[in-house]
Amino acid sequence: MSALYTVTASRFALERTAFGKLVLTNAAGDRFEGVVPVRAFPIQSPDDGISLVSMDGKEVAWVDQLADVPQPAQELIRAELATREFMPVVERIVAVTSYSTPSTWTVETNRGQTEFVLRGDEDIRRIGKGNALLIADAHGIQYLVRDQFAMDSHSKKILDRFL
Repeated sequence: MSALYTVTASRFALERTAFGKLVLTNAAGDRFEGVVPVRAFPIQSPDDGISLVSMDGKEVAWVDQLADVPQPAQELIRAELATREFMPVVERIVAVTSYSTPSTWTVETNRGQTEFVLRGDEDIRRIGKGNALLIADAHGIQYLVRDQFAMDSHSKKILDRFL
């Protein structure tokens, strides 16, 4: 197995193979190929509580805070998380076809403009103690609104009708 680079954290070594898989070697010398980082709290605390899980679904390492991991290992973990997670962030609501559901929403996200179908009001959920919302479309894709009150007035007015 040829490693492109290896990073040692306090309790484990992390490397990426030539095939792009992460390999974790723990303090006891056990090697786990194909580990996957999984966030415990992906929205409220994305950098706190990250589990490194083996291919058979068992946790092989735990990271309390990503900031405590040496920088090259942080990049390996962040890069792997980015390939696994897809959650567009809604920056502006352009239009909705109807204020009753189902309705088609046209939104601008951090990944460009898109349309999705909102099946029902219950598909918009408040998350955490802040002003964040999670909107699920008819296909199960989750859209994040980081702060509903920080949006432009047109977007806030539309959200108010559905909340």
